[in-house]
Amino acid sequence: MADEAAGRTPWLRPRVPAGVAICLMAALLVGCRDGGAFVAQVRTTAAANTRIAWYERGQGPPLVMLTGTGSTMAEWDPALLRLLARRHRLILLDYPGVGLSGPWQGRSFGSLAASTAGLMNAIGLPRADILGWSMGGFVAQRLAIEHPAKVSHLILAGTNPGGIHTVLGPPQVQAVDSEPNPPERAILAELYPPNRQGAGRRFLHRIESASQSGEIPDDFHVPAATTERQVAAEDSWLRSNRNFRQLADVTIPTLAAAGAKDRVVPPVNLRRIAARVPRSRLVVLPGAHAFLFQDRIAFARIVDRFPTAVDG
Repeated sequence: MADEAAGRTPWLRPRVPAGVAICLMAALLVGCRDGGAFVAQVRTTAAANTRIAWYERGQGPPLVMLTGTGSTMAEWDPALLRLLARRHRLILLDYPGVGLSGPWQGRSFGSLAASTAGLMNAIGLPRADILGWSMGGFVAQRLAIEHPAKVSHLILAGTNPGGIHTVLGPPQVQAVDSEPNPPERAILAELYPPNRQGAGRRFLHRIESASQSGEIPDDFHVPAATTERQVAAEDSWLRSNRNFRQLADVTIPTLAAAGAKDRVVPPVNLRRIAARVPRSRLVVLPGAHAFLFQDRIAFARIVDRFPTAVDG
């Protein structure tokens, strides 16, 4: 997914190691042992001419969470979700064509934004805070531009504004995600800084443990055709300056969050978004592309406080 000549940006996603599949099958056989802990209850709702799988967790102002390319709703760091769920009603979903959702008829991030808005309408959610990470930031930006009434506050993490204003990472970084099955060490090298690879391995272990306990859904399948269509949408995103131009008209309070050592999406991209959106703030945290997982306590605190800080 990282053809430099085509202008592709790799939105590296956490992937469950091969051994997890065995653990997931065991969990299906013995059932989920919650011990009083949270257990994800996935629902499927008809919306936007398809079916969207989703679940919710926590209480408080709603926060819709949009993840990256080729990823499902099960691939957020469970430790981050626990922190955010203390003060937010989290809405986690599979895009159309991904995981447990129905087919994707569209070919753009605008269509994924429309699907998100359709789900919100279907479940009686007039407005929500929106958190988009990586490719999810593209969807979140289109949601704010095309469906502004649905967005209370916009949080963009490790994403870019599109077009000529995007700064891509080095070709060798982009090349990692072009491999059908990149080795775990290569993925972790992009998600976490070189001196924090242990944190990356612990992240994968948290995914494995949470999937076994039922804290996150058994939901890791993404068809290759869907990933290819998402990548094609990324190519179009990078060829057009339309999104960047339209950011100047976004009046929604916006937080642009970057990882200081993110080689997938260099921090300059978030600086440009923050400079373009009138009511925006920029925060740069330690870490690489998965900075919101690595420095999750600080990131969750920022997300918790952002609405109060901007609304007074």
